[in-house]
Amino acid sequence: MAPDKRFSVTDHLEELRQRIIISFLAVLLASAVAFFLSDGILKILLLPSGGLQLKAFNLLDGFLIKWRIALYTGIVVSSPVWAYQIYRFVSPGLLPHERRAVYPVFMASMALFLAGAIFGYTLLWGMIRVLVQLFPAEVQYLPSANNYISFVVFFLLACGLAFQLPAALVMLVSLGLLSSEMLRKKRKIAYFALFAFAEIITPVSDPIVAPLTVMAPLVILYEASIWVARRIEARRAREVFTGES
Repeated sequence: MAPDKRFSVTDHLEELRQRIIISFLAVLLASAVAFFLSDGILKILLLPSGGLQLKAFNLLDGFLIKWRIALYTGIVVSSPVWAYQIYRFVSPGLLPHERRAVYPVFMASMALFLAGAIFGYTLLWGMIRVLVQLFPAEVQYLPSANNYISFVVFFLLACGLAFQLPAALVMLVSLGLLSSEMLRKKRKIAYFALFAFAEIITPVSDPIVAPLTVMAPLVILYEASIWVARRIEARRAREVFTGES
């Protein structure tokens, strides 16, 4: 879409419809492929469990389990497509310097999500074993396939989204809504919020070590965001001083 071209409300709605259709088809196609690979994906999700044998209790669970795995995988795999469609829809309303800021943040966001999911996957190896060992000897644990998949997917998504922190902060700094000085002044509040988040997504008996393990890379990413914010502000100041656009 040309940035200087005028569009009516109907035109915007039509473009929105087209981009939703493209995004939906991308998710559907990726999910369809993932459905045939769901057995292999489930084996990968089960690796951190240490050999748990999942149980199903309904006749339709075989299909529903494969479909859930396929849908989760399809949404993640097709994320570059539907995220790009969102960007193309909102980009005409952005200023030139805002468009320049969005693209590198978008690419970094994809990489950070992948890094966060991998980090979460490594934590699962110890976390699941600890959770299983917490069951008393009088209780027989029957691992439900649906519950296990929901737990693992939630944890991986939570870690992947948590690693989006620097991308979000850098974008806000690029848009002039935050500054590196503000990030430095609010550092203690940010650390507390990160620790509280880590406590929520680590359901283990240890209230200190496990959350701190999750919190540590988030603190590093927060500090990296401050460093990047300083560079953005320095470049912006040079452009103002030299009169560059």
